[in-house]
Amino acid sequence: MDTLFWFVPLASVLALLFAGLFYKQMRKASEGTETMREIAAHVRKGAMAYLKQQYKVVTVVFIVLALFFAVLAYGFNVQNPWVPFAFLTGGFFSGLAGFIGMKTATYASARTANAARNSLNEGLKLAFRSGAVMGLVVVGLGLLDISLWYLVLDYFIDTTGAQKLVIITTTMLTFGMGASTQALFARVGGGIYTKAADVGADLVGKVEAGIPEDDPRNPATIADNVGDNVGDVAGMGADLYESYCGSILATAALGASAFYDGADLQAKAVLAPMLIAAAGILLSIVGIYTVRTKEGAGMQQLLKSLGTGVNLSSVLIAVAAFGILYLLQMPNWFGISCSVIVGLIAGVIIGQSTEYYTSHSHKPTQSIAHSSNSGPATVIISGLGIGMVSTAIPVLTITCAIILAFLCATGFDTANLLTAGNLSLGLYGIGIAAVGMLSTLGITLATDAYGPIADNAGGNAEMSKLEPHVRQHTDVLDALGNTTAATGKGFAIGSAALTALALLASYIEEVKMGLQHIGTTTIDIAGRTVEVTRATIPDFMAYYQVDLMNPKVLIGVFIGSMMAFLFCGLTMNAVGRAARKMVEEVRRQFREIKGILTGEATPDYARCVAISTQGAQREMLFPSILAIIAPILVGIIFGVAGVMGLLVGGLGAGFVLAVFMANAGGAWDNAKKYIEEGHHGGKGSEAHKATVVGDTVGDPFKDTSGPSLNILIKLMSMVAIVMAGLTVAFSLL
Repeated sequence: MDTLFWFVPLASVLALLFAGLFYKQMRKASEGTETMREIAAHVRKGAMAYLKQQYKVVTVVFIVLALFFAVLAYGFNVQNPWVPFAFLTGGFFSGLAGFIGMKTATYASARTANAARNSLNEGLKLAFRSGAVMGLVVVGLGLLDISLWYLVLDYFIDTTGAQKLVIITTTMLTFGMGASTQALFARVGGGIYTKAADVGADLVGKVEAGIPEDDPRNPATIADNVGDNVGDVAGMGADLYESYCGSILATAALGASAFYDGADLQAKAVLAPMLIAAAGILLSIVGIYTVRTKEGAGMQQLLKSLGTGVNLSSVLIAVAAFGILYLLQMPNWFGISCSVIVGLIAGVIIGQSTEYYTSHSHKPTQSIAHSSNSGPATVIISGLGIGMVSTAIPVLTITCAIILAFLCATGFDTANLLTAGNLSLGLYGIGIAAVGMLSTLGITLATDAYGPIADNAGGNAEMSKLEPHVRQHTDVLDALGNTTAATGKGFAIGSAALTALALLASYIEEVKMGLQHIGTTTIDIAGRTVEVTRATIPDFMAYYQVDLMNPKVLIGVFIGSMMAFLFCGLTMNAVGRAARKMVEEVRRQFREIKGILTGEATPDYARCVAISTQGAQREMLFPSILAIIAPILVGIIFGVAGVMGLLVGGLGAGFVLAVFMANAGGAWDNAKKYIEEGHHGGKGSEAHKATVVGDTVGDPFKDTSGPSLNILIKLMSMVAIVMAGLTVAFSLL
């Protein structure tokens, strides 16, 4: 077993080495003309300045929270003493992953535009492999962090026997809160930044002034390009880092509990998700090298090129999962392997569903474009309707994945579905399905990070006034990026649902540890005394009266559902306020700086960058802090039962709402792209203006509120897990 474990850190180091290789290859490519280099430098400077300011704010929050956890751990003894340190490392690695990915993207955009001057294939390969830096850094740092924490805790924790692995895995879960907190700040702050700039640039530039997208005469265009990097690259990287780590850690904790009575099997169950993730890294690298296309390729051919890499990795990982679990000689290894396959298939179905509803190659997005002939109102109505309809397939997919993963792990023992043993094993199956879904993250995140790189390449080509064929190449790559970004968001949301369910089960394990911290060794359930260390999930459900007739549970469900909508409302309004300032500034510059529209004067780009930065820093704090406070307050007032209700309500409402917002926003965006290709009058037509309005409405849907929801779901779970000791020790009701 010890020998097999070393495969995990080895795979993580290999991922980081390949990320370094792709980064060096990208830096060797030419950045193009002097103008191209100058524009790229402006974007890079703005992105770095924003992240520096954001990290200052986040650092203060992290220090305050770490001190709070230290007081709980060392002052009141209601928390594991490792929690403050785990929390800080989780946040650090999450932020580092986002930073490296964003730095790569800001160097890659101009080089992609320059590569597109030669051929479409060169542009695709450079942009995709630059995106792969993000994918490989996320999985590499994530698995390295998990490996190091495992080794440290294994060395320092004195407990022996089965309880040692339970303590190790539940302690490791807590660093996920640090990752989730950092991810939420990155997503919310980056989302507000990018959409404030985007809305301002589109509404005033395209609609009012009638100038093309990314035109250098638009004062907001540099801020818009900066925003693509801080929101869609740094934010997405931090987001999926915590999903990736959360799924592995939650599954490991469930494995430690499910196989408590078998020391050898327990160790194998803890190691299995780590090994599957490690194999996923190696096979994602194989898939990355298969992505290429032919000159003159259209959207369908490009989607097929990316799909080839992702699907190949998925098939290979499916085969590898069977081999790993057979090698470990897990009980019902075949069934648990099938749970992994269920997760992989669910990820593919959600991705394909998202593509169908958001790509302008398909009917739903084309119907939105068609509705533009009657004005912006019908565009918005049509987009909202398609976004709502699009929730059906992902929700049904996740529900099928949950029950199939559960049944596969239990050997389809439906007669004893909810017995203690089958419940633990089934939940382990759901957790490992989440690991399976995220095992291809090295390449699926590459397809996502590719999008902003291609978008910025198009902007650079426009501002540098390159040849028309270059802009045609970058427009094709950009349209592909919109679809892959929407697919990536769907994938992230789907994985969040499975991960959150595994975290929900892991919460019970942390409650068990909380009881031990306050000195409780036995609990009384319906007249029988049960040792805390041997209490099952049904035992705790009975002890805390977690059922639908308990008003504390129902109150928690309502508050959790409310949190999803409240959070979206706060972030949408934040974008609106920041965008309003941007619109006013762009109008002011067009009015007061003579010669901008004729190209005789240079806009004040820095002022627009400053507006987005200030808006994002100011507006991101309250929604993010609220997501942390809510589970703590519910736990203090309503106890464990209330927290369980909160997590269920947040998961149910948040998942559906996130899918709706991401898909509606992506469809509005690509409806605009469809018209810009020459349909329904093309650029500058009334139909085009109508879809631009729809796109601006969809911007905070798909890039701020929607993708932030999956972090909200997991962050509330992580906060609940970290604060379980306090909830157990003290609650009013």
